Amino acid sequence: MGINSYNHEGYLDLTAYEALKNIEKHRKLVFICSPFAGDIEGNTERARRYGRFAVTRNAIPIIPHLMYPQFLCEDDPEERELGISMGLVLLSKCHELWVFGSKVTSGMAVEIEKAKSINIPIRYFNTHCIPVGGMK
Repeated sequence: MGINSYNHEGYLDLTAYEALKNIEKHRKLVFICSPFAGDIEGNTERARRYGRFAVTRNAIPIIPHLMYPQFLCEDDPEERELGISMGLVLLSKCHELWVFGSKVTSGMAVEIEKAKSINIPIRYFNTHCIPVGGMK
């Protein structure tokens, strides 16, 4: 994952560049993979908890299923597919995929297969954030 040494206006900004480089050096981006559809309220609350858990492990969580439903409709198949595809782009920038829970939904399966295909390490946790199995 590259960090640009120029700011959003196109000017060289080495202070911000060094700060971001140091953050990236010490904190990894982790993609949170957990159920969303079905029990949306309960699954949303669990995903928030998984994100907080990642932060306590000095990671930066990426949780697309908390972000994209804010403006995309989960019940519209085209918009759901768009959300999944945008999530896969974010996944490709992450250092690890963290899978939570014992049930793998169809959306989660897509994310897991993508991580495997681009050699992103996968860690599995139960719903209580306890690791199950090793890194794959």
